[in-house]
Amino acid sequence: MVIGMLEQYLPFVGLIIFGNIENLVLSSQGVVAGVNPIKLGIASILAVSMWLIVGTFGTQILIDYSAFIECIGGLAIVILGAQAMITSIRGE
Repeated sequence: MVIGMLEQYLPFVGLIIFGNIENLVLSSQGVVAGVNPIKLGIASILAVSMWLIVGTFGTQILIDYSAFIECIGGLAIVILGAQAMITSIRGE
């Protein structure tokens, strides 16, 4: 039963892995910027929970478009990661 449910998420494994890495990068950037870690942690948990809900229902509805969604999601992760690294290097 559980394995059958997990199979529908296999096309999104790359997004799940790199999305979590991106979350860590953005969180570390917030810590370096001096953001309150408790507020940052709460905001991060809320964002991850929201995306879990959106992802769960979105996957069930839009599974036929998984390749397109993964491409767009991967591009967004790369752009956000590059932006976070550039900002960190510049010291802004």
